[in-house]
Amino acid sequence: MDKISYDTYVSMSADRNRRKEFRAYSLVIPGERAFDFRVVPNPDLVVDIPDDIQLENAMQAGNGIERTARRLSFNLDRIFNRHKPVLVAEGDSWFQFPILIDEILDHLSDKFAILSLAAAGDTAENMVEGPEESGGREYLTNLRRQKDHVRAFLFSAAGNDIIGEDPITGKSALFDIIHKFDPTRTTIEAHINTDVLNDRLDSLRAVYTKVITDVRNEPGLQNLPIVVHGYDYTFPYPHLEHDPRNPRHAAKNEWLGEPLDQRNFPSDTQAQRNLRRNIVIHLIDKLYDLLNDLAQAHGNVLVVDCRGAMSEVTDWIDEIHGTDEGFAKVTDRFRATLDAVLTGN
Repeated sequence: MDKISYDTYVSMSADRNRRKEFRAYSLVIPGERAFDFRVVPNPDLVVDIPDDIQLENAMQAGNGIERTARRLSFNLDRIFNRHKPVLVAEGDSWFQFPILIDEILDHLSDKFAILSLAAAGDTAENMVEGPEESGGREYLTNLRRQKDHVRAFLFSAAGNDIIGEDPITGKSALFDIIHKFDPTRTTIEAHINTDVLNDRLDSLRAVYTKVITDVRNEPGLQNLPIVVHGYDYTFPYPHLEHDPRNPRHAAKNEWLGEPLDQRNFPSDTQAQRNLRRNIVIHLIDKLYDLLNDLAQAHGNVLVVDCRGAMSEVTDWIDEIHGTDEGFAKVTDRFRATLDAVLTGN
């Protein structure tokens, strides 16, 4: 690869059309938690790197770079590609994984002008109840601004509340939801702390209900389609004897494997590894039950069912995020739903 200047590298960071090229000129330095990784210029490929360069907290820097690039892309689409339907999107890392992965919104951006408010590591509660400086309720402000143009509102939350981690404490959500392993328990449900799970689901129900109510009470948005989704059936690490996943940005067992290990769930045999995955599958199904209940209770709320889209371990870059190609498979489910929404079918 040809060497480039640091100024060119910085310029490349804000150009979403050059994202893969930007990755090729970068090194990834993992942090203490999942999104604390730093993306830095590779000194073998980037010249004139300032000696005193200050690296911000990676989660903030990565989210900031991605948001700036996406806002620029949206503004350019509104000027030069006005045929693209406008979407407003709020969510977590399935809608914005900083720099390293092409996730759902990246794949949708060829056909849609997307005003993205998403941030990796964000929780449903912060999106709806958090202070404005951390992104609380900014979806409503931006929907108001786009009410004459927006065709659908995409909302992606719940991941960090069920199978992710608290962005402040770094504690896995799964740890409190499962009991310590007991081989005498013969059902998946017996391994679940139902009180904790029900509390989490009740909190998510309240958050989603508030989002839906906020939008429905807004003049001009009463009938706006609201598109939500659950998650695919992911694979706690390790799932195979020789699990191929080796993410640059996080530990191999960052979200699921570690809390299962801490709760003493064995992983030596395939049957034991299947049990670990079936527990996660059970939790994801519970999340879909919640989302489908909300869709039935509220008009024009559509649930994108992602289950089974990324059916192979190799579709996943880590325990809860797809590869570029894996997320492309999930995006096909979104396209089908959005096509139906926009054509009225």
